[in-house]
Amino acid sequence: MDLLHVVPGFLIAVLFMAAVPGPAVALILRRAALRGARATVPVVLGLETGLYLWALAAGGGLAALVAASHTAYAVLRVLGAGVLLWLGLRAWRAAWVGTPQPEAVLPVRFGRRGAFAEGLLVQVANPKAAVFTFAFYPQFVPHDSAVLAWTAGLGLLQVSVETVLYLLLTLAVGRASRWFTRPVVRRRLEAASGTVLVALGLRVAVEAH
Repeated sequence: MDLLHVVPGFLIAVLFMAAVPGPAVALILRRAALRGARATVPVVLGLETGLYLWALAAGGGLAALVAASHTAYAVLRVLGAGVLLWLGLRAWRAAWVGTPQPEAVLPVRFGRRGAFAEGLLVQVANPKAAVFTFAFYPQFVPHDSAVLAWTAGLGLLQVSVETVLYLLLTLAVGRASRWFTRPVVRRRLEAASGTVLVALGLRVAVEAH
């Protein structure tokens, strides 16, 4: 199995997975609708940095340890659920109060760093990411090959593809951000996105290993 045989199948799988809604897509849609495309780019970069860290962890064997350890998985699950619930409750609060989130009035540099950190934390604290990378990447690594090098390369390819797709999504949603930021529409969007994030957080919290 060489590179020419691996890449097509890997890309098809990545495209299918990127189209499945999850915490990453929910986070991107909410921020792009309320903050615009430019403010959402750091979130995308944070999410994809987290994904690449999990890919490297899979190549180095760390993801396998997390997937096999009930304690490590439980800790990560609680952390991931907590992050999603916090984001969801914050969105609910914004819908109830009807005022912009604090980051909207902070300096741009701080806002970008916070957005990047938010995306990174959502991805790194996702226990399913550990299980996914552990189960997914080995299928495309040839036998008797350098596992870490192959996994790092495949991870970079996945990150590149997803970054392009998510930035296109960000641009499309960001174009309508003026409509989404109307007070009534904004409050409904905050309530809806908060509900989605809370539901995802609860699912992560109750899902078995």
